[in-house]
Amino acid sequence: MPSLPILSAQLPAALDAHRDALSACRRCTATLPLGARPVLSHAVAPRVMLVGQAPGPSEAGGGRPFIGRSGRTLFRWIASAGLPEEEARRALYIAAVTRCYPGPHPGGRGDRVPSPAERAACAPWLAGELAIVRPALVVPIGRLAIDRFLGGEALSAVVGEVHDVEVDGIPTRVLPLPHPSGASGWLNAPAHRALLDRALLHLGDAFRALGLVANAPMQAPAGVAA
Repeated sequence: MPSLPILSAQLPAALDAHRDALSACRRCTATLPLGARPVLSHAVAPRVMLVGQAPGPSEAGGGRPFIGRSGRTLFRWIASAGLPEEEARRALYIAAVTRCYPGPHPGGRGDRVPSPAERAACAPWLAGELAIVRPALVVPIGRLAIDRFLGGEALSAVVGEVHDVEVDGIPTRVLPLPHPSGASGWLNAPAHRALLDRALLHLGDAFRALGLVANAPMQAPAGVAA
């Protein structure tokens, strides 16, 4: 049976309790780098959730999500939709498929992809946040996060579109974005950049509908600016 919605006045306390429990999680210590700890979001009363894949080394060292190069690109995209970075960090709850830095890729390029076992161990944290926040909008970022909400569809079939779905029994709107690192090369194709621009236009519309930004003209889409 779905849990009862948490009243808006209770949301900050519920998220504080959730963060306290998450910060103490050590379920994957056997497979993670020594000292790896969950990276937390500190949004207080969010109606939107950003869901990434996993923290990188910058996030692991700084303790905040999306503070490395990929994060700078992501927040430029979000700013083009009308929400500057610090406002976005206050208004949007930033979650992820896994919460600890998984370590470098064995091949030496980029970060290791979290294992299925690590993803399964971390899944209850995201499920708990969805139940607490009951977001009006979820923005999954990158392949692992998009698969969590929309299944295994090709990025070109889902990016640039708004998806009204039910997630864990909660009706919500899902607006996927490609991963801002560009490591896959997906954003190198002009047609894919156009899909990103369309997604950012939809994101601006969603922010205005939720009252997160003023009803003013949106900036030109940021595309894949470095």
